[in-house]
Amino acid sequence: MTQPFQPQPLLTTQANPPAVNPWLRRVLVINLILEIGIVVTGGLVRLSGSGLGCPTWPQCVPGSFTPVPYQAQGFHKLIEFGNRSLTSVVSIGALLVIVAIWRWAPERRGLRRISVLPLLGVMLQAVLGGVAVLTGLNPAIVAAHFLASMVLVSLSAYLLYRVGEGDQPPVALVRPQIRSIAWAVATLGAAILVLGTMVTGSGPDSGDASTPRFGFDPRTIAWVHADAVMLLVGLVVAVLLAVQLTATDPRPRRAWHAVFGITMLQGVVGYVQYLTGLPELLVMAHMLGASLLAVALTNAVLSLRKREVQH
Repeated sequence: MTQPFQPQPLLTTQANPPAVNPWLRRVLVINLILEIGIVVTGGLVRLSGSGLGCPTWPQCVPGSFTPVPYQAQGFHKLIEFGNRSLTSVVSIGALLVIVAIWRWAPERRGLRRISVLPLLGVMLQAVLGGVAVLTGLNPAIVAAHFLASMVLVSLSAYLLYRVGEGDQPPVALVRPQIRSIAWAVATLGAAILVLGTMVTGSGPDSGDASTPRFGFDPRTIAWVHADAVMLLVGLVVAVLLAVQLTATDPRPRRAWHAVFGITMLQGVVGYVQYLTGLPELLVMAHMLGASLLAVALTNAVLSLRKREVQH
């Protein structure tokens, strides 16, 4: 006869967080804010039809890296050039992440190894943005540009969370089944982001009239996106109830309450923008919400385990 399942006792002790230099934490917070900020400004470029405000890359126009008075693009050149300029600011923030971690946490080898990833990601983003311009805002390239930003937002959130942990091997705070569902939530969240780019790349916010589209029926792909969000809400509720009933550490409960709140708000904004004809401010709020959801999901998955400080 098989033995009945005996659940592992839940951990009740909390890890002592490592001492973190406040300037290191500030640098990581600023880096995260900058990564989210460039997502929003990128949305402004798209919504204003300014994606080709600088019609070439890396120069804005042939012979000049900055806009020139004779450009036919009008105010669009200023919006697109402003977004390109912000990339330099984000690059500086990513560079400061490397400096800060090596300066104030030199003994943490794991953090040192991944400290270069934000800077490498920003460089990749710049190249993808350039390819998007050179291909006339090909929707697949533009989608990849946005999704890479979401990866950078999650990576920045990971670094900020990770710096507040120890470096010992992770120890689960919840049952394996709960962690499996949590990873399913994160995977579905990523799929929803992909569907969101397909909705945008098929609808009126793809750019101006000459911008190529994916070719999907906008109404159909929007409803597929909405159905996936409904499934996400159900899974989030399942994880939230599970951690509420079983987790003795308060961190998973706080983190999954945040995921639930942001998911519901995102759903409301998404439906309202669809029913009201996609007003620009709501679309930008939806993009901001996507970034915040990426942060919340990253924190929520990480909250299901802890790392002790190495002595």
